[in-house]
Amino acid sequence: MKLVVLGLSLSSSWGNGHATTFRALLEAFAKRGHDILFLERDVPWYRGQRDLQSPSYCRLEFYGDLPELERWRGEIANADAVVVGSYVPDGVAVGRFVQEVAQGTTAFYDIDTPVTLAKLERGDFEYLSPEIIPGYDLYLSFTGGPTLRHIEQRYGSPAARPLYCSVDADKYQPQDVPQRWDLSYLGTYSDDRQPTVERLLGAVARALPDRRFCVAGPQYPAGIDWPANVERIDHVPPAGHPAFYAASRFTLNVTRADMIKAGWSPSVRLFEAAACGTPIISDVWEGLDQLLTPGSEILLAGITEDVIAALTEISSEQAEGIGRAARARVLREHTARHRAAELERYLTQAPSVRQVAPSEGRLFA
Repeated sequence: MKLVVLGLSLSSSWGNGHATTFRALLEAFAKRGHDILFLERDVPWYRGQRDLQSPSYCRLEFYGDLPELERWRGEIANADAVVVGSYVPDGVAVGRFVQEVAQGTTAFYDIDTPVTLAKLERGDFEYLSPEIIPGYDLYLSFTGGPTLRHIEQRYGSPAARPLYCSVDADKYQPQDVPQRWDLSYLGTYSDDRQPTVERLLGAVARALPDRRFCVAGPQYPAGIDWPANVERIDHVPPAGHPAFYAASRFTLNVTRADMIKAGWSPSVRLFEAAACGTPIISDVWEGLDQLLTPGSEILLAGITEDVIAALTEISSEQAEGIGRAARARVLREHTARHRAAELERYLTQAPSVRQVAPSEGRLFA
């Protein structure tokens, strides 16, 4: 299969989880014998933070603006499948172009589904608009559960299918490193996650001043009053994630508000930490118990006291057992190899009749 992907970023993992998701998925997809071209918008905030220049499993090319996509018209037209990702700059125009030009299967891969749907309801069409959704043969969604039917019924998608994030099991494994923190959190700052980070880590650190904590990720405001026993790391590149998790007795999973509301929205960090064998303490949302079993494969926390109890009452042996069980579950069900097989199946079984969105001829006149 010849696959063209137009995604937010493959080259830079700075401030986004898209890069690690695409890297794991596409490398596993290439190992199934497919040829891949990834087209990335060349933007300054990723240009200066690139941690992948020449992937071995696909061709990575950059385009400077919408008219420059015309250079790739032939590649897009002749591909067996073309996938457009969420948060692609000028994503609506890019989607129209793909639907106009592509002769193979077209798909929208939403790594931000609850956020996307909330934006659509507000009339915010930053990278997707209602009128182009029916023009994609597939809506591949980071979120499963009832949201899939909503996308089909409310927005007219011919086929909405779950394509959860995953983990590269060859890269994310337990590491033998000294333990530095009792609880860590790895994630880019967001306004809606920060109250949970404060409740489930900041307040815990204040209550347990003899324990060690860490918050890693970019874009945190300088004015946050972190307790003295919370270490801050601005960015951990993907290659450093396994050692980061291994240095943590527990790690925290915090979910954005729109994704909690939708449920069934696991983050890539959830699978990565589990694959590294680090026991996870997570906030609570519908569908989580279908991915990892609470109590034996993951711990759930709603309030500060839940985390304090985990840190002070669970023995090292119990914690290690939870980490091992989560790793085993992820290796059985949630690796990039599993997702690549799902993607291949979805693309080859896509509806043959496309409902092409309205177009006004040549897009970049």
